[in-house]
Amino acid sequence: MAFHAEGLVAIVVFYLAILAVGIWAAWKTKNTGSEGDRSEAIIVGGRDIGLLVGGFTMTATWVGGGYINGTAEAVYVPGYGLAWAQAPIGYSLSLVLGGLFFAKPMRSKGYVTMLDPFQQLYGKRMGGLLFIPALMGEMFWAAAIFSALGATISVIIDINVNISVIISALIATMYTLVGGLYSVAYTDVVQLFCIFLGLWISVPFAMSHPAVTDIGLTAVHQVHQAPWLGSINSLDVYTWLDNFLLLTLGGIPWQAYFQRVLSSSSATYAQVLSFLAAFGCLVMALPAVLIGAIGASTAWNETEYGVPDPMTKKEADMILPIVLQYLCPVYISFFGLGAVSAAVMSSADSSILSASSMFARNIYQLSFRQNASDREIVWVMRITVFLFGASATAMALLASSVYGLWYLSSDLVYIIIFPQLLCVLFIKGTNTYGAIAGYLFGLVLRITGGEPYLYLQPLIYYPGCYPDENNIYIQRFPFKTLAMLTSFFTNIIVSYLAKYLFESGTLPPKLDFLDAVVARYSREHMDKATLVKSDNIVLNELAPVNPRHSLTLSSTFTNKEAFNYVDSSPELSNTEDN
Repeated sequence: MAFHAEGLVAIVVFYLAILAVGIWAAWKTKNTGSEGDRSEAIIVGGRDIGLLVGGFTMTATWVGGGYINGTAEAVYVPGYGLAWAQAPIGYSLSLVLGGLFFAKPMRSKGYVTMLDPFQQLYGKRMGGLLFIPALMGEMFWAAAIFSALGATISVIIDINVNISVIISALIATMYTLVGGLYSVAYTDVVQLFCIFLGLWISVPFAMSHPAVTDIGLTAVHQVHQAPWLGSINSLDVYTWLDNFLLLTLGGIPWQAYFQRVLSSSSATYAQVLSFLAAFGCLVMALPAVLIGAIGASTAWNETEYGVPDPMTKKEADMILPIVLQYLCPVYISFFGLGAVSAAVMSSADSSILSASSMFARNIYQLSFRQNASDREIVWVMRITVFLFGASATAMALLASSVYGLWYLSSDLVYIIIFPQLLCVLFIKGTNTYGAIAGYLFGLVLRITGGEPYLYLQPLIYYPGCYPDENNIYIQRFPFKTLAMLTSFFTNIIVSYLAKYLFESGTLPPKLDFLDAVVARYSREHMDKATLVKSDNIVLNELAPVNPRHSLTLSSTFTNKEAFNYVDSSPELSNTEDN
């Protein structure tokens, strides 16, 4: 395939435009945030992101390279089809559930990152443990989409994959580094517009190609391959449900989502943003579904692609750029490529910022350097943005199974973080002992279930499992959801058991080595105005959160619920009087 200078120029122009918007957003908002409040402004944008920009940036966070390419691939692959393209409905429902149940309590309490409530209730150790699957999810996701972008660009303009990955990662990292959430949000507006316009412009040209059969006919009749509407076999129903629940419920506990929620100007705005993004995800999936259907309706031997077809060549995951390349005019395919690269960068920058935000605040500041200055935190964030961006790029270039690692880490987000989030927000009385037990039980059940993408054999063979072509056993049983439920109920049971054992005197107070039960009713309630937990997280902002202003770093959390623990016992009364 020849080198396409026009395509390279188009990509360079697009990347420079995105970089310019990112730098402009950073310059425009450089004075946002009061003195000593700049780090929070970088993380949550000063909590003044409006509906328009917020709706675009939350939608663009989900509508990434994996979302667009993966939806087209699912529709195209024979035997799967639209019935297995779960991401559009799954992620949309995830945003709806997030808006209904999670956005308001998180935003109204004035948290800065998703890990704040965990560290507030369970302590810094548990916050550090939960940081691991959260970081893995963000980093492997960024690496996977950088890898997909490199392959996509190389298909259409035939340049070195490594060069395209490095340049794309540098640009996304650069504007994230200088502007934080503001740059990410404003570039998301441009990127989402490019995705929508680029893909919708490509669809009519691809559909009108002479080699393409009417997609209405191929939806229900076999022409070139099985109908693209697809079907769900009775044996695969539980697998389908397991994956759907993973997308729907596992799509909630991501820092990239809560970063947008917490940047909203009010709790109500946070909910509305979630609903707008849910609608946006469905709309943005339509052109990807049509492109997958077009790929399934094409006689590839009548195109320049030739034989065998993409499925036979094991290039089904590249069906979207292949359709753009071989079924659209040259100038249209280049415009569509801009749309795909926009999709990738809109997700990659969010993941890099999310990872650096959690590290700088929840690990560096709250766990090791509680007295760190705001300027110090800002520089830690900038350094980690660069380091995480470089790490994701390196994994995209060197790891052979990036997608397998991301699948496993996203499972851990669903199995470990989601039940913990349910407990910390809605189940009163859970503590660190239950959280650790639930974490470990969920992790063990997931790892022992195996992972075909990493060629990891299961240790537990659930009913219905079968070997694939590599003799790796595939689970049909919904073991991921089983692991999630086990983690959830283990947290509750162990928490209440530990509470009973200590409060009844069965176990002496000195055995409460995590200060999760006994210390909760003594050292934490030192003053009605200023509450200091044993892990040095300050809770001195007792007024409702002002929706248009950031909390200062000294007012880390808002915790009205702490008063509920003060009872009439002599010990607590004496503590308060003193």
